[in-house]
Amino acid sequence: MDLLLNERAIESKDWATVLFVLCFTILAINRTVFEVRFTEFIKIAISDKYLKIYKDSGNMNSWFTISMFIVQLISFAFLIQITLNHFGLTTKYNWITYIQIITLLGVFILSKYLIEKIIATTFNIEEFNEQFNLQKVNYRTYIGLLVLPVNILLFYNDFLSKTLLLVIISIILIINAITYFFSLKNYQNLILSKFFYFILYLCALEIAPYYFMYYWFTKS
Repeated sequence: MDLLLNERAIESKDWATVLFVLCFTILAINRTVFEVRFTEFIKIAISDKYLKIYKDSGNMNSWFTISMFIVQLISFAFLIQITLNHFGLTTKYNWITYIQIITLLGVFILSKYLIEKIIATTFNIEEFNEQFNLQKVNYRTYIGLLVLPVNILLFYNDFLSKTLLLVIISIILIINAITYFFSLKNYQNLILSKFFYFILYLCALEIAPYYFMYYWFTKS
């Protein structure tokens, strides 16, 4: 009798559990250390009080913003990996792929931010750029926070369908578009006074990077 032995690779979920625990630890620390600020941040969907209080550009480099950005990065990286897993491009338990995704995402965001600062300095719109970026970071961090429990459900379960995935992505894009509109509305007077520079800024840094990423992914 011939015995055929097939290797059975069991992918670990421990690394993901550690990252999810890290996210909730960061949230718990911020909830304790920055109690008032965290409470106002949670209400950002129904009130712009947080944006008015913490609109100074110096808040971009605060521990609260940076730590919440880390949560956002981890959350969106998980969503991307789960999406790629659904289309058979990787497995959602592959930690090497996750490292590649979160690294690419982090480099893309930070590179875009640095280029924006250079262009803003050239066009003499530094203050607008800092405050505008801060609002975008706050809104996207909030979206990342909402997506986090969804990621946990999708990662540890296998009920994701194409329709459900498209609904989740569509909701995220719609919310992002709405928050972007509100960000523009808050600075409409400044935008109108520097409209030409804003159009250049919009085309070079808000449209082109995402177009090239879409082109690269679809072609590869």
